[in-house]
Amino acid sequence: MQDLLKVRVARKRHEALGICSFELAREDGGSLPSFSAGSHIDVHLPTGSIRQYSLCNAPSEQTRYLIGVLRDPQSRGGSVAMHEQVHEGDVIQISAPRNHFELERSPAGSILFAGGIGITPILCMAERLSAAGESFEMHYCTRSRTRTAFLARIKAAPYASSVNFHFGDEAEERLDMRKVLAAPDGGRHVYVCGPRGYIDAVLDAAKAEGWPDAQVHREFFAGQLDATASSDAFQVKIASTGQCIDVPEKVSVIEALAAAGIEVPTSCEQGVCGTCITRVLEGIPEHRDSYLMPEEQARNDQFTPCCSRSRSPVLVLDL
Repeated sequence: MQDLLKVRVARKRHEALGICSFELAREDGGSLPSFSAGSHIDVHLPTGSIRQYSLCNAPSEQTRYLIGVLRDPQSRGGSVAMHEQVHEGDVIQISAPRNHFELERSPAGSILFAGGIGITPILCMAERLSAAGESFEMHYCTRSRTRTAFLARIKAAPYASSVNFHFGDEAEERLDMRKVLAAPDGGRHVYVCGPRGYIDAVLDAAKAEGWPDAQVHREFFAGQLDATASSDAFQVKIASTGQCIDVPEKVSVIEALAAAGIEVPTSCEQGVCGTCITRVLEGIPEHRDSYLMPEEQARNDQFTPCCSRSRSPVLVLDL
């Protein structure tokens, strides 16, 4: 299990309607592990849950991490706990930063799309690109100015002229994503984060305009499970021992493995973070995650046991 860091909430600040930022510093006052644009940390909440939050300060900073948290009444309790139970001065535990949303070097420029609280990793990318002197344009879409986190910070930033704000209650017409993505350049990359519908809209526009998948990057904040998908029982076989474990209906592979005394590291439990990815040696997974790219899912050589299941009677796992 990875070592955890003890950090103090140095500052908790209201950033927009329903959004708070948390500035985290080491309890002993020392430097924090370095991170790159697009990184996130696991936050261990007072409730015992673990949630992932993107870092949104400049990657050059070594003494603090900054995260932004939307209070979501439809969440599983993580954001509510952050808003109601985590206060300035509290000491909490976090993981070292990890990055599943890497920023590629792109001298030709980058296009950044942020929807709502999806601004957090995108803001970190803007800081990095600006510091490196690389060109980019950013489109930040929110329902209204009152729901736009870090608005003053962005307007005062050196890269403010590269940012286009789109407020839903003020715009005469919606952002034309296809127009922004028209005539894809062979060297540019696209990055998008936000609600599932927003991300899908950007991905659809990019596909329609001919952007190669390798140049379009996305990060989901929550999984979207298909309620109509099959939930039939199956078995997983442990390659190292030959042990076969039943996975009943409505029981996840992670839960079935844990009941058999086999622990697989997990975090989001929604197929978003990639923590639990496990190699598949035989069988065909039924992918239900939002982490693996379509071409990675098509290889069927790995899956997310927290939410994915099996299309074949048995999956042989590299455990």
